[in-house]
Amino acid sequence: MMHTGRCLCGAVAFATPGPLRDVSLCHCKMCRRWHGHAGAYTDAPKATLAFSESRGLAWFHTSDFARRGYCRECGSSLFWEAFDRDTISITAGSMDDPTGLKMTLQIYVEDKGDYYEVDKAIPSRAKTADRPARKSV
Repeated sequence: MMHTGRCLCGAVAFATPGPLRDVSLCHCKMCRRWHGHAGAYTDAPKATLAFSESRGLAWFHTSDFARRGYCRECGSSLFWEAFDRDTISITAGSMDDPTGLKMTLQIYVEDKGDYYEVDKAIPSRAKTADRPARKSV
């Protein structure tokens, strides 16, 4: 199955063959600032991500181990890429329906905003297993 997605204006459009990882919801302060709330991500192997349109694609280095991809034309947040991984995280909201995905995990729950509660029905952990706790931004 081929999964497709794009930014709001269409200046970035991409595809990747399935399957995709189910959605993780990140509550870290970086994601909350980047998305305006927690960030919902699926992921796919980097090598399988193909762009049919990339004129708007830009990258912002947010740390020494990762960068975030976005559309410079409409501002849509699209990707989170760790330099040392073979996968790339893709914002779940940028994917075209039907995705067939489910939210199965919440991470960095200790960084959640004070204006909402963590959904106790979704499994959570305080930080990812292979990354240190994130510094406030």
